[in-house]
Formats: sequence, C-alpha cells, structure tokens
Amino acid sequence: MYEKNIGTKQKALRVNLDRRIYGSFAEIGAGQETAAMFFKAGGSSGTIAKTMSAYDMTFSDSIYGVEESGRYVVESRLVKMLSKEYSLLEKRLAEKRGPDTTFFAFANTVVALNYQKTNEAHGWLGCRFQLNPQSGYNDVIIHVRMIDNENILQQQALGIIGVNLIYGCYYYAKSPETLVLSLMDDLAPERIQIDMIRFNGPDFSDVDNRLMSLHLVKNGFTDAALFGADGQVLQPSEALYKKHILVMRGRLRPVTNVQMDMIENGLKQFKDEADVEANRVVSMAELTLHNLKANEQGIDEKDFLDRVDILCSMGQTVMISNYLEYYKLVNYLARLTRLKIGLIVGIPNLEYIFEESHYEFLPGGILESFATLFSRKVKLFVYPTLKGGAIYTCNEFKLPPTLEPLFQYLVRNDKIEDITDYNEQNLHISTDRVLEMIQLGEDGWETMVPARVAEQIKENCLFGYPCEVEYVPIGKQVRQQQEEEQVPVK
Repeated sequence: MYEKNIGTKQKALRVNLDRRIYGSFAEIGAGQETAAMFFKAGGSSGTIAKTMSAYDMTFSDSIYGVEESGRYVVESRLVKMLSKEYSLLEKRLAEKRGPDTTFFAFANTVVALNYQKTNEAHGWLGCRFQLNPQSGYNDVIIHVRMIDNENILQQQALGIIGVNLIYGCYYYAKSPETLVLSLMDDLAPERIQIDMIRFNGPDFSDVDNRLMSLHLVKNGFTDAALFGADGQVLQPSEALYKKHILVMRGRLRPVTNVQMDMIENGLKQFKDEADVEANRVVSMAELTLHNLKANEQGIDEKDFLDRVDILCSMGQTVMISNYLEYYKLVNYLARLTRLKIGLIVGIPNLEYIFEESHYEFLPGGILESFATLFSRKVKLFVYPTLKGGAIYTCNEFKLPPTLEPLFQYLVRNDKIEDITDYNEQNLHISTDRVLEMIQLGEDGWETMVPARVAEQIKENCLFGYPCEVEYVPIGKQVRQQQEEEQVPVK
C-alpha cells in the first residue's frame, strides 16, 4: 500500500528498524548524502554494513576498474559499483547472516553543480537487493537530472531520492508502478527529474521497462523517455551524446507506407547535409503523450506498447515526450547534443508550426518560439501532401501576408527544405482511414502498411483488428523465442 504522507526520515528509520535489511553504501560525486539520511534517522547500525566514497579517480579505478569511455558518471560505472559492493557483502557475510538477512548494495555516481555553476548536474543511482534471504538479487537503476541552483540543495535532493529508492525496493517491489511513483516523495520535478528507470531480476521478470518509462513521463517526473530498436530503455543524454538527431513525430497508429517513406527519404536527405556525419546519425520516431491518449480515459497502455513494439521491429529508436510544441522538443534535444537536429514534418505539421495562436502565451509570440525552433543547427524537412488531387509542397505553401516574408527567410537560409525523393503512390494514404479499415475488417489496408506491420496486426489483433488472441507483447515474444533457442538475451 502506498503511504503518500510518510516522510524521508520515517522511511529511513523504518528500514533501520527492519532487522532483515542489511547492506552497503558507495556514493561518489556529491557527498554521502543517502547514507547520512540513515545515520541521522537513528538505529543505522542495524542497516549499514559499510559506507564509502572513492572520489579520487585513481582510487576509484583501483576499486571498480577503468572505464573505457574515460567518463565516470555513466551507467557502466554504477553497475560495476553495485557488483563489487554486493559481491563483497555476500562473500563476507553470507555465512554469518545469510539465512536471516536480505542484503542490498546502494550506489550512486553523480556530478553535482560546480562552483561556477556552468555544468549539467546529473547522476546514476541504483539498488541491488534481495527480497528474501539467500534468494537471487534484483536491480533498480535510475538516472536523474538535478535542477536546484545550489550545490547543497542538489545534495539534499540526492539523499532524499536515494532513501526513496531503497525504501521502494523493499516495501513497494510487488507494485513497480507504486515504486516509481514513490521515488519523488518529498521532491518536485522543479528540483530533480528522473529520465530513465530500469528494473531487472527474478522478482521483476514480468515488468516491462518501457511501461515504467511511460509512467515517468505521465507523472511529470521527466518530459521524455527513449527506447532503442531492441526495445530496451535508453538514457537520452548518453544515447544521443555527440549524435546528429533526426525526428519524425506522429500518432503512428499504425505505421503506414507513407510514414516509412517519410522516415527513409528524410533520413537520406539529412545524411546528405554538408555538416552531418552519416555514421553519427540517430533517427527517431516520437510519440507525444497527447497522441497516446486514445480517449477521455487517458492512455491505453497496451496500445502504447503495441505502437512501440511495431516501431522497434521496424528498426526505429522511439521517444515518448510531453512536448506538444516543436520548439520545446528542439530545446530539449539541443541540451543533449551540439550537432545538427532535423525534423521531418508534413505540410499539415508545417501549417501547425506557423499558426500564431499557438504562441500567444509567449511574450515574444511566434518569433520567440522560432528563435529556438530554428536555432543555428536545426532544419525542417517537409514531406509533400495531396490536396484536391494535386501535390502540395513548400512552393505551394500559403501563409498570411504578415508571415510570408518570415517563411521565405527560413527557406532561403536553408532552415526549411522539401523532401524531393518520395513515392507519389503513397501520398493518398490516410492513417485515419487505414485505422478505420483495420477496425471494420475491410480488405485492402494491408497494401497501405509495410508487410511486417500487417503481419503483426493480424497475428496479435492490434488496433482493434477483429480477431481473438492471447496478448503477448512483441518484445516478450522475441525474448521467449530466444529462451527456447537458449540464446542469451542482450
């Protein structure tokens, strides 16, 4: 049961008084704030086997090994810390305490705000733990962005979220959604954000980490989450570090031939840009929370997973975000990379972007939003549409006289460009019409979507296709097949 009003000190004290729980703390980068919370709560001798903080890089490398990337605030470093500390617990205490104790190792590696306040403060936190004595261990790993503008406040926030993580692992493990919700107890998104979470272990075998990421965005703990083509959750700033980013947003319910044509030809044109290195490009399909809401009841989680499964099976990296406006999306992506960003849009999207009423809440109106949207390394690639049987491109794009000069300025300065290589036969395809045909069981829609998509829709009765089947997410099907073939899941 979720205890919403329980405070951080009460959580730490409850853990300290639970004689089954015993473990180690290893914290690098902002002080031993989580361990300090347990010390201050009282009764910590019943919980803490060891605390440490290897700040010096030479000491850290000696204990946990050298990072190939040369970076220390990365997930691989956190995993090494968890593995080292947990193995020491079992090696030294299993015989003495193992039958009556559930061991844990908590670790974090963070970079807090520097003295000049010029850096991006963020970090990795994780807890490796048993739910029953002598059982296998589980991992819950999160990545956080610290937003407080004072170092001391960031340290305090780290301590709180560390306590929340350990408490949630032991008292909310049977309800992962509750565990996620509890991580921000006594905190606010204005202080700290969680932009990635990953559950692993025997007690979380049925947890879909993509769904947990959706909960992060839905609850406002972060504005975006990312999945790789293999369906695994990614940490955005790590996955997109020093990458050129190309994004196409849409409902993608389902993916049609016209959308695949947009992605493939938009990507080809983006890679041909003089300032783009083809081997550094990440192409993403983006789903907004707005586009995930099927009705007034909110987000249909099965429908969400269906869309992600299909996109991943088509080799796409997938982002879900809470950015309705394009300039907010660009502002977010620009924090993750200094390289070029491309947006694939259709003519209806372009019309939306130039609608001044969408920016009335900004003091500078549309010009303020465009200062971000069309910043130095951002470009729109526009896919044509059919209107009245004629092909409609940027050449035919009409705007009020007050906006026309602005549009022409952007075109002439290489900020907006038509996608010139496209399949004209796909332009008649309407996603809404395809969905309607699927749900009514009409013939012919199969030719409007990629063959693999049609096959998945029929086999799994997706998007209201009239059939009956026991639902197993496509990602899970792949894992089951790998297990049957005794191929290790990566």
